[in-house]
Amino acid sequence: MTSTVRGSQLARLLGQWHSLPGRHRSPDYAALAAAVRGLLSDGRLPLGVRLPAERELAEALAVSRTTVSAAYRTLRETGHLTSRRGAGSWTTLPNGHRVATSGLWAAGDDRDIIDLGVAAHRAPDELLAAARAAVEDLPRYLGSAGYHPTGLVELREAVAAGYTARGVATSAEQILITAGTQQALDLVLRMSVPAGSPVLVEAPTYPNALAALAARRARIATHGLDTATGWDAEMLLGALRQGRPRCAYVIPEFHNPTGHLMDADLRERLVATAHTAGTELIVDESFVDLPLDGGEMPPPVAVFDRHSRVVSIGGMSKAYWGGLRIGWVRASAPFVQRLAAIRVGVDMASPVLEQLVGVRLLEQSQRIVAARRAELRSRRDVLIAALREHLPEWTFTVPGGGVMLWAELDGPISSALARAAEDVDVRLAPGPRFGLDGTLERYLRLPFTLPEGVLVEAVKRIASVRYDLDRSSRPSWRAPAVIA
Repeated sequence: MTSTVRGSQLARLLGQWHSLPGRHRSPDYAALAAAVRGLLSDGRLPLGVRLPAERELAEALAVSRTTVSAAYRTLRETGHLTSRRGAGSWTTLPNGHRVATSGLWAAGDDRDIIDLGVAAHRAPDELLAAARAAVEDLPRYLGSAGYHPTGLVELREAVAAGYTARGVATSAEQILITAGTQQALDLVLRMSVPAGSPVLVEAPTYPNALAALAARRARIATHGLDTATGWDAEMLLGALRQGRPRCAYVIPEFHNPTGHLMDADLRERLVATAHTAGTELIVDESFVDLPLDGGEMPPPVAVFDRHSRVVSIGGMSKAYWGGLRIGWVRASAPFVQRLAAIRVGVDMASPVLEQLVGVRLLEQSQRIVAARRAELRSRRDVLIAALREHLPEWTFTVPGGGVMLWAELDGPISSALARAAEDVDVRLAPGPRFGLDGTLERYLRLPFTLPEGVLVEAVKRIASVRYDLDRSSRPSWRAPAVIA
């Protein structure tokens, strides 16, 4: 059955569609059509969705029906809308286009694309040796069925030892190994968030967390982070007290995408307030291993947990390699056992060989992570220098860790800039991907995981198309093939 987007829903997604730089001289219908194409291009408006009737959308946008009719006609002409009398109009793609996991992408040689849409980096040099050693470890598991729903004991012990070293005593029974941090989050939500439950998240936040919550049909409420200062303690704690959500999802270490680090005092107050409100805290620690400027890290949020309200998730994607799908959940032992029972219905268990590779890498964690931090520190500083030289109007807070910075642009142009960057083979993740209902158009997430020279070149290309936006009188759509 084809789903339908209501006029009020599409209006929220469109946001400030008529006020982007470079479009103020365009007719309203052209700007509206371009904004709908933009929603398709970054994945916020799915394919095959029936758009609202012309009159309904005109009322939601407070424009004339003629404007909407002309916009729909333009979208049909470019191949982004298919209409049938009596059946309505639904979103499509021009001939030769297809959908990628990160939205739409223009044709080009993948080797020439600078991908700033993914905050990840290459594998560490030690990975191959770790894989060879893991193969040598494999024979002792070959006599069993190979299903370990909670994970291999030796990997669980290694992860537990990491938590204990950070100040929160943890046993292997409190660890569940998963296929990456995203699966860890999905499993926790399956157990803790019945359909329709209220959940509190930060705004902005990790896009795939929003997708996982949407899949659970959660009622999402947001708490805004200040670009410069991060969490407003009273507003965050007030949202917990007043809303009493079933769960709250937070990223306290080098928050994705803003890079902020939550202080120890707020962590303690957050746990106490969550207990009072009856809220379970899901704490995403994906970036905890990546402080870049020295200084003592705050204790884990779980240190302050006295009532089993904190569930911590993490993994090896950011400090080690995204291609190694190793994640985990740290919680009470009974919670982990219930989670393992749910996990059996999803994928049975994680691959044994990958877990053995993870064990070998964690044995070398000090050397591997130290090298990763040095690499990221250098790349962060190069990216910052390039932005200050080529895009001085943009502002940002220098992150003390993690792999990205959150730039405030000189106008609500994030989606338009991401589309324009396709012309110069740069892939961007515009601000609205990190929020709800088309907000955050003034922001852009910029990871610094690529080599220094590539980052500088990317900023130069972004700057060139940024200034072209002001000179452009009409938006345009190209029709090459779309690739992942």
